[in-house]
Amino acid sequence: MYQTDMYEGLLAETISITGAKGETINAYFARPLGAGPYPAMVLAHHMPGWDQWYREATFKFAHQGYITITPNLYFRAGHGTPEDVAAKVRADGGIADEQAVGDLEGALNYIRSLPYSNGKVGIFGTCSGGRHSYIAACKTKKFDAVVDCWGGRVVMTPDQLNEKTPVSPLDLTGDLSCPILGLFGNDDSSPTPEQVNQHEETLKKLGKNYEFHRYDGAGHGFFYYHAAMYRQAQAVDGWQKVWAFLGKHLK
Repeated sequence: MYQTDMYEGLLAETISITGAKGETINAYFARPLGAGPYPAMVLAHHMPGWDQWYREATFKFAHQGYITITPNLYFRAGHGTPEDVAAKVRADGGIADEQAVGDLEGALNYIRSLPYSNGKVGIFGTCSGGRHSYIAACKTKKFDAVVDCWGGRVVMTPDQLNEKTPVSPLDLTGDLSCPILGLFGNDDSSPTPEQVNQHEETLKKLGKNYEFHRYDGAGHGFFYYHAAMYRQAQAVDGWQKVWAFLGKHLK
């Protein structure tokens, strides 16, 4: 717990890391200053892109005592404003799940190798980033905790599958090897409350360590304070759930 006579310091910067297929991508990195060791977090950004909210979230996690990295999952689509790059990715039908997992695993490998890491790494994502976080946690089996905030299309029907998204993330649940925290708004349409129920039932059936919280009066993206979808009370409670969950499993 913070005391007013404590030293505090943070470092935040853009760096380059090795992502999927050994390709170099950029990432936003922030860490507490000091010898540590500190737990670490990988953040998977949402469809609006590698944007200001995720830079601020990276800083927020670092302020809470986590070495934090947010890789630019849209790096290969070129550069420009986050909005323009995201529009291009959306027009291309999104990014391939395999590529996203490779980039997120590369980010994990980078921060786990740092001398001030305690070796434990969690992953957090919202919207499409929640979905990518879940897939990465299932496929790599390297993460120690996963936070899925309203990840859409975790439950997919056969007609939604394609070359970029060949498997419904729900079908990977048997491979999940770490605890999961899920936060959802009951007014959301992606995922719907019914899809969240299906996800929870699968986790329960397979004996996974999970914790789901659902919020009335909240829809998609209720953490996004810069948008009309923001819900202050639900967001404050949701963040408290995130810190308690990560503190339990990573610190």
